[in-house]
Amino acid sequence: MRRADKTELNAVRLRWQRFWHYTRPIATWVFSIGLVAVIAIVAVRFVLSHYVSAVDPEDPTPYEVEIPQNASASKIADLLYHACGEGKEGLIVSTASFKVYVDFVGKANSLKAGTYRLSKNMSIAEIVDVLTEGNPPRRTKRFMVPEGKTVEEIAALLQQEELLTDPSAFVALCRDASMFSKYPFIAELSNVAERRYVLEGYLFPDTYEVYVDAAPEEILDKMLTRCYEVYSDEWIARAQELELSRDQVMTLASIIEREAGSPDDFSKVSAVFHNRLARGMKLESCATLSYVTGVHRYTFTPDEQAIVSSYNTYLNEGLPIGPISNPGASAIRAALYPNEEYLEEGYLYFCNGNPQESSALIFSKTYEEHQKNVEQYRQYWN
Repeated sequence: MRRADKTELNAVRLRWQRFWHYTRPIATWVFSIGLVAVIAIVAVRFVLSHYVSAVDPEDPTPYEVEIPQNASASKIADLLYHACGEGKEGLIVSTASFKVYVDFVGKANSLKAGTYRLSKNMSIAEIVDVLTEGNPPRRTKRFMVPEGKTVEEIAALLQQEELLTDPSAFVALCRDASMFSKYPFIAELSNVAERRYVLEGYLFPDTYEVYVDAAPEEILDKMLTRCYEVYSDEWIARAQELELSRDQVMTLASIIEREAGSPDDFSKVSAVFHNRLARGMKLESCATLSYVTGVHRYTFTPDEQAIVSSYNTYLNEGLPIGPISNPGASAIRAALYPNEEYLEEGYLYFCNGNPQESSALIFSKTYEEHQKNVEQYRQYWN
């Protein structure tokens, strides 16, 4: 290579070295910024997809969430996380992601109390927008269901309380076993197709508070849940001791509730029915015939007593196919703990006395004694 060529090559190298010396910091800075940006984008997408985005974009099922007054962001996050029930996926992926988000966007102190319907297909951003917009608390109403009411009577009561506009929808739900199969005592029922109402016997009499616009199934859920709570482990053990299923206990209690006008007679009526069942006698309960006919009387004609129905205890031996009313705790307890004295002495009959003077029943051990009591008090039964 000629000397002139070498000199020119060295000059070119020197120019490139000087260029790189000045441009390298800029190139390094641009590369670093680009790398940070890529990492940031990936990180943001990861956070959005795993923590801020909707829990399940395909699930629009509404869940009701009640945000109390003065609730902190932490409390609200906890309510949202457990809104779908313990052990189930909530409305947000984690409480931390909700708290970080509301702090980041400056809305932690803008979340408002109220009753909200939220779903799993809503992102945290959408949920926060709803909670900051606010929703007035829904109005509630209290109602009381007396002991011994039937499904149809409860439906009429709820209509009177202006909680039902169409009682037929409520009544129809009471026939649907599948709708309430999450309750073990409903899922285990047999012969559901033959029952007038699957839920009869399990709508526990109590005082309830519901939203004024509550759907019929919401009201039924409250009553069934209360029934589950009331039926204690002690009662379960006692039923097993008597070799009775829960449904048999509730059926017997429903008859006791309708037969005994006074709580003092509950355990005595129970003893009579237990004695008759033990002897293979028909229960011959007027209360079951009232359920069949829809007519409430103290006596029924032979033709009425012969009506073919799985609820007719004049025609069929043993307990009817299911409850005939919704019994309270006292009647259930009486079904499980019949009066020991009346049980041991073998009482088998009872009839009404003079209803205008007392709701107490008249008990007897033999048919002859019973007939005398009927003849004595029949005049007061019309």
